[in-house]
Parts: sequence; structure tokens; C-alpha cells
Amino acid sequence: MADNFLEKHREEYELRKAAYLRKKKHLPKTKYQKLERPDDEAL
Repeated sequence: MADNFLEKHREEYELRKAAYLRKKKHLPKTKYQKLERPDDEAL
């Protein structure tokens, strides 16, 4: 294998990981919708 093969791939991985984490932080949080229960629980 070529010299520094693993080091280069590790650097590329770290860059992709950092970009993913930066993008992930800016995504809007999903809000859970509350289920409405009927007034009469016998239904």
C-alpha cells in the first residue's frame, strides 16, 4: 500500500464527520404532536 494511506483516509473521515456534525446541529428539532384524547374514555 502507499505511504500514509491510513493517515489520509483518517483525515478525510474526520473532515466528513465534522461537516456532518456541523450540519446536524443546524437541523430543526422535530416536535412531537400531542394526541388528543376524547373527553369520554368509554369510547
